[in-house]
Amino acid sequence: MTNAELISQDLGWLIVVKALLVFIICVVSTLLAVWTERRVLAKMQLRTGPNRVGPFGLIQSLADGVKLALKEDIIPAAADKVVFIAAPIIATSMCFMAFAVIPMTGKVSLFGQETAMQLTDLSVGVLYILAVTSIGVYGIVLAGWSSGSTYPLLGGLRASAQVVSYEIAMGLSLVAVFIYAGSMSTSEIVASQHVNYWNAVVLFPSFVIFVISMVGETNRAPFDLAEAEGELVGGFHTEYSSLKFALFFLAEYVNIVAVSALAATLFLGGYHAPPGLGFTEGWLGGWFTIVWFFLKVNLFFFIFMWLRASLPRLRYDQFMKFGWKVLIPASLIWILVVATLRILQQEGASRTTIIAFTFGLILLGLAISSLFERSKKRSEEALVESSAPDFPVPSLPGVSSFNVSGKSGGAHE
Repeated sequence: MTNAELISQDLGWLIVVKALLVFIICVVSTLLAVWTERRVLAKMQLRTGPNRVGPFGLIQSLADGVKLALKEDIIPAAADKVVFIAAPIIATSMCFMAFAVIPMTGKVSLFGQETAMQLTDLSVGVLYILAVTSIGVYGIVLAGWSSGSTYPLLGGLRASAQVVSYEIAMGLSLVAVFIYAGSMSTSEIVASQHVNYWNAVVLFPSFVIFVISMVGETNRAPFDLAEAEGELVGGFHTEYSSLKFALFFLAEYVNIVAVSALAATLFLGGYHAPPGLGFTEGWLGGWFTIVWFFLKVNLFFFIFMWLRASLPRLRYDQFMKFGWKVLIPASLIWILVVATLRILQQEGASRTTIIAFTFGLILLGLAISSLFERSKKRSEEALVESSAPDFPVPSLPGVSSFNVSGKSGGAHE
């Protein structure tokens, strides 16, 4: 029985219980994620990290949350109060809604009822996730606008441009997944990977583009340009304090967990065990599959931490140029390749034909890349030659004189 068939039989009270469990999982995951990130970054940077509140500092995140709740709640005099209060609520609630269509387990028993740890199964589930996460950006934009301050407004504008740019690349990277799986339902995409290879292997370019896009969309380092403290003090949440700031903090980490869960669902087989370990899926009455699911989610979360510890922040123009001139064109070309290969497969083309077509595309890509690099190098050389002055340059002490055009000689040549 599929997840969709199991979920369709859920009673009202069971749906409420599952929704409560998903909410608790998200909140606890956020607390553990904050602690894990601080500990991992400390290890990477030869520091200790939180180690006082609770064993190994495990309760440090909870203590930080209590501290934020007890702080004074300040609303600037120039702020639009209604929008200022609504913005963090919008940003946080949309992140939780994304988990409604993500399957965390297969068939399990919950209070004597057979079900799956998934609230609902929409035929366009992936589009639903993209939609609600996009609405969450309104919270960031409205927070920057309603603060009545320049720096938050700039942070909100950056966040909107950033999400629009990388949402396009993310959506295009998923088109290949839809073509290969033949569905936009999250549970059916997971089922298709259980039969075939994981999409991260078959659709590796889509996987790379999605991972880069999800880091850019969540405003995380090295793409944390919406809250660059060196330029914008703190970004869109500069004027926020107390619980409102805590909600933005919660929204950021829930959003990270959500996109990591989506990546695990679409590219790493979801809740299914890795190849060769399928026998573990029956353990604990099927509940052991949630362990595999969160191990994959933690893998992506570790990538977030690794990038934050390793890479410096990009310039904003470099970031936008990379999204529009690299990721989006690469996604479009890859969609055409996947669609062509899928048609060849459905038309019964031989494996030799498919391999020859793929090999030809690789050679064509290498040739175009080589021509592009050569033309770029020539244009840079021409720019240097045209900008170089054609007059002698006086020599420095102890250095023979030369002019910029490369002619050696004396200062009065």
